[in-house]
Amino acid sequence: MAIACVATRASKGVEAPAVTVEVHLSNGLPAFNLVGLPETSVKEAKERVRSAIINAGFEFPTRRITVNLAPADLPKQGGRYDLPIAIGILAASKQIPNNALKNHEFVGELALSGHIKHSHGLFPVIVEARKQNTELIVPLDNRADAELVGYNKVHFASHLHTVSEYLHGQAPLPGIESGLEWIENDIVQQACFSEVIGQYHAKHGLEIAAAGNHNILLLGPPGTGKSMLASRMIQLLPPLSYDEALEVAAIHSVAGHDIHPKKFYTRPYRAPHHTSSAISLVGGGGIPKPGEISLAHRGVLFLDEIVEFPRKVLDCLREPMETGEIVISRAAAKLTFLSRFQLVAAMNPSPCGDIENARATPDQIQRYLSRLSGPFLDRFDLTIDVPRLPAGSLTQADNQSETSSIIAARVKQARDIQLNRAGVLNGELTSKQLKDLGQFKQTDLLFLEQSVNKLNLSTRSFHRLQRVARTIADLQQSQEVERNHIAQALGYRAMDRLLNNLKTPY
Repeated sequence: MAIACVATRASKGVEAPAVTVEVHLSNGLPAFNLVGLPETSVKEAKERVRSAIINAGFEFPTRRITVNLAPADLPKQGGRYDLPIAIGILAASKQIPNNALKNHEFVGELALSGHIKHSHGLFPVIVEARKQNTELIVPLDNRADAELVGYNKVHFASHLHTVSEYLHGQAPLPGIESGLEWIENDIVQQACFSEVIGQYHAKHGLEIAAAGNHNILLLGPPGTGKSMLASRMIQLLPPLSYDEALEVAAIHSVAGHDIHPKKFYTRPYRAPHHTSSAISLVGGGGIPKPGEISLAHRGVLFLDEIVEFPRKVLDCLREPMETGEIVISRAAAKLTFLSRFQLVAAMNPSPCGDIENARATPDQIQRYLSRLSGPFLDRFDLTIDVPRLPAGSLTQADNQSETSSIIAARVKQARDIQLNRAGVLNGELTSKQLKDLGQFKQTDLLFLEQSVNKLNLSTRSFHRLQRVARTIADLQQSQEVERNHIAQALGYRAMDRLLNNLKTPY
């Protein structure tokens, strides 16, 4: 019977579900039918496959060809199905041995000449193939993806003819070379925290945020160094672990971004402009793609001039900031992208920039600040005041500033303490974990509750203040959380103080 089955994998977010390409040759008028919920780009594979088979020196069967992409309810898009369809036709027409296809998966787009071209989003395919322990044939141009995963059963093909030789047992396909070593990151001159003049309060706030994975809002007039501080935040964070790096690489691969081996362990830093739409920020589209919050997974998302973002766009971040993932529902599919990012934001306290010498009235300032909804502001663990520098700060020598590497060492030490205690960072602790592992005194919790009630803060803020106080204690290598740690955490509430001052009648 002229039938062949070839295994491949589809793209469904950061997942790679298995797809079986079934090819049947039957008698009748020559035809080429493709079924199984293919998108337009997959339907066009008929002409690419026909030309590739002929130009590679094979015989294209002049029979009725039916190709089914199973399962039929899974949408298929892209040119990745060209290679498995061509292999299926060659196997069904007895031009390559059918039994050689067992325990093999094929992914790749074909050129009309028979060459196999680079395909986007194959990183999840390689990861899934490693889990299933199958032989995988991918384009040679996707070699970098395979080397990052380190799966030794990946084979690289550049032409349809070389795949045929491999399946006939005539010649091997190149794979990952044994003894590969990771390329060390190049030493690049990066901007350092010591270059920021003054602002020791803000620097310490960023150190706390980096140590506990807390969201932070920088509040101050123009030119005080908010953007400079935020851009240096990524230097305080330790490199990604291997599993975390795989998560990040899979998201960037699905988004169509190249993965640089030298930056494999580097945490992502994303800084979208305030004109960004909700879809570009959270993800979406006809074929859902990850947005900026997913591309910042395990890294930093910096929103400069956050008040200029549309309020509806910012409110879309509320659920992902709590759950660490974003669910995108469309008619064709429902996809989940990881989005456990650390939010760093910066803004001016008034529409004219400065609140002390403000040209705006208190009512105008309140309307300006009301662009940020209360529930969204509630997601920030720290709101730091970044004031103007005192006179003479720009000209005098500053010998007290610490370098980024010194601060990063303290951050790494505090993170290790948190991971050894609870398995997660303080910013991700649940209320139950806070109660069981926080080591708070009952009298100190009563003091915190009274402070929260006086400042008219929410229950969420009560728990967030506990997490910040726990991080401050970890930075000081204190087993228990003391009253002064809680008082320091309450000091990082600049936005609450500003809003309360505006309520005071003039």
